[in-house]
Amino acid sequence: MTGTAVNPLFRAAYLAKSAQQNVTLLVPWLCKSDQELVYPNSMTFSSPEEQETYIRSWLEERIGFKADFKISFYPGKFSKERRSIIPAGDTSQFIPSKDADIAILEEPEHLNWYHHGRRWTDKFNHVVGIVHTNYLEYIKREKNGAIQAFLVKHINNWVTRAYCHKVLRLSAATQDLPRSVICNVHGVNPKFLKIGEKVAAERELGQQAFSKGAYFLGKMVWAKGYRELIDLLAKHKNDLDVDGFKLDVFGNGEDALEVQSAARKLNLNLNFLKGRDHAHDSLHGYKVFINPSVSDVLCTATAEALAMGKFVICADHPSNEFFQSFPNCLTYSTSKDFVAKVKEALASDPQPLTPEQRYRLSWEAATQRFLEYSDLEKVLNDEKRAEEKSNRTMVKSISMPSLSGVVDGGLAFAHYSLTGNEFLRQCTGAIPGSRDYDKQHCKDLHLLPPHVENPIYGW
Repeated sequence: MTGTAVNPLFRAAYLAKSAQQNVTLLVPWLCKSDQELVYPNSMTFSSPEEQETYIRSWLEERIGFKADFKISFYPGKFSKERRSIIPAGDTSQFIPSKDADIAILEEPEHLNWYHHGRRWTDKFNHVVGIVHTNYLEYIKREKNGAIQAFLVKHINNWVTRAYCHKVLRLSAATQDLPRSVICNVHGVNPKFLKIGEKVAAERELGQQAFSKGAYFLGKMVWAKGYRELIDLLAKHKNDLDVDGFKLDVFGNGEDALEVQSAARKLNLNLNFLKGRDHAHDSLHGYKVFINPSVSDVLCTATAEALAMGKFVICADHPSNEFFQSFPNCLTYSTSKDFVAKVKEALASDPQPLTPEQRYRLSWEAATQRFLEYSDLEKVLNDEKRAEEKSNRTMVKSISMPSLSGVVDGGLAFAHYSLTGNEFLRQCTGAIPGSRDYDKQHCKDLHLLPPHVENPIYGW
């Protein structure tokens, strides 16, 4: 239930709704032992069909229409050390050649760190990567973080150049990658916009829409803004306590005990509550959402709070640039400025969103931005594309490759060679045995064993 999982699901639904193309969403399939570590509330699925039913039900409940796209699964394994799902085997082989037209790689760096298979740009006519995560910011916080970040920075450059035609970065908080442009191609769940409309209607009738003060919501790990939050509140405890400031904090996570212990030691006026869906009825009455995180690329919760008509207080940081044009977004550049913005928000009422502002937050607008900035509009509207596809082999054989193309091909070949070595894979943090999917994946997904699917000597 993370933004990097949910946002691609919404993207698939709204791309399918645009009816310009058939859409398939590829989702990682985890074996039962990994599901128990990853999925919330001890939820597990015994088959891909059962998980697909759940995904479609969850989605349709939120978007209000039946999304006409296909869901397929590829083998994945969960890395406890990286807290991430890593593909097992060659993900590209699970897409039939007849469907291999345009590929959208959500987190292209992540998907390709250990990719050992066919080059995406060889199989697909157009490959777009969407960068969701500021990996370097997270890595810098780890032991030997500066060295690790240096290496990962160059690996990210390597794999995105080798495997993508175009890269979209959600904000300038991400690493600058080859062939990349900055554009927010995410929207908010329509449910939040409906909540915002309801709040605006209540206020128009003279009713009190906001009966509660300030809150923070996010996975309870230090990197998600909790360190910054506690530092700010500790530094200005006296300034805020004068006005009786209290903050409700909603979240679960690996660092929950440490975060709560740190708050208690500093005697901060924080009320910790279990994590819940941001659209939950109990959160509608809050007027101010505080989000001091600077590790996010584009915080989904910030967009949701704005859509619900609340004030948002966040750092003057590249990750928040898209939101700064909204009048209810109050940014701060210093800790004193933070205190001033908190007092300002608590003492006033947020402005109702205009229709244009609501549209900018919607998935319809995000999908339109995506089609434009990814060059998909150009690709989809090219009348000669079908003819070019049928003649692709001939065209490539008679045209001289560019120097850039030769370099990219060399990078892809080098990457393929290195990721084929199990010793090198494990030295760089790959899950042992993840070059191929395993027996349990074969059983769950009805696959042939890897040595049969990809024989060492074959025709």
